[in-house]
Amino acid sequence: MTTPDPSRLLPEVLAAVAATDAIVRDHWDKPRHVRLKGRIDLVTETDVTVERELTARLTRLLPGSTMLAEESAPGAELGAATWIVDPLDGTTNFAHKLPVVATSVGLWDGEGICLGVVSLPILHETFWAVRGKGAWTAPAPRLAGAERIHVTETGDLEQALVATGFPYGIREECADIVARLARVLPVARGVRRMGSAATDLAYTACGRMDAFYETSLKPWDTAAGWLLVEEAGGRVTRFAPAEPYYPGAPTLLASNGRVHDALEALLEL
Repeated sequence: MTTPDPSRLLPEVLAAVAATDAIVRDHWDKPRHVRLKGRIDLVTETDVTVERELTARLTRLLPGSTMLAEESAPGAELGAATWIVDPLDGTTNFAHKLPVVATSVGLWDGEGICLGVVSLPILHETFWAVRGKGAWTAPAPRLAGAERIHVTETGDLEQALVATGFPYGIREECADIVARLARVLPVARGVRRMGSAATDLAYTACGRMDAFYETSLKPWDTAAGWLLVEEAGGRVTRFAPAEPYYPGAPTLLASNGRVHDALEALLEL
């Protein structure tokens, strides 16, 4: 199928995400219904409800499209028009009532991500990008008065604030994660761990972070944020060494571009 102009889809995608933001906010002060799908990998009723609503809205918006979604279709293949959805990135944060949680929606058109939305429903922020049209933000749910966002101009790692994250397979990867952190910590101005890769990427795109790196991320963690960073003027690669990124790649480094090579050199073990 031919993917319609993503600029024309954007208002409806933003409306769909705004509707599910309301679900997250409604659930925020209610009891959590949490179950384990891995040793420390959680899923809540909110994850499932948001994903179900997004699936219905997005497939109706683009008939013939497919879904690659964390809870309902984690093993789906990328097609000519595939929605890549994380209904609640930062589920552990949500379970513990830490407000850094995000909904991430990316549209794959067979060549790359052409549309991406990251929304932080509890923090009332929405970020979005269309390929070739820049990256933008506005307070959610009011999307009027959007402002274009840009990565920072920081060129020295000593002045850089770097974000990172820890995968669910931390036991298996702990030695490499600690080794990389030991290299970055003494060099950077600071290192932050938000607990939501979609948030880290959005914050890198809008200049709150200078860079973000992590291993073992899934396509739904990164699809929308990847486009945000690139459309905000930044750079996204793998670690080894700075090879092109693809959905589900084993490593990800996103930055303002200016500190990219120096940081990549530290991350390459």
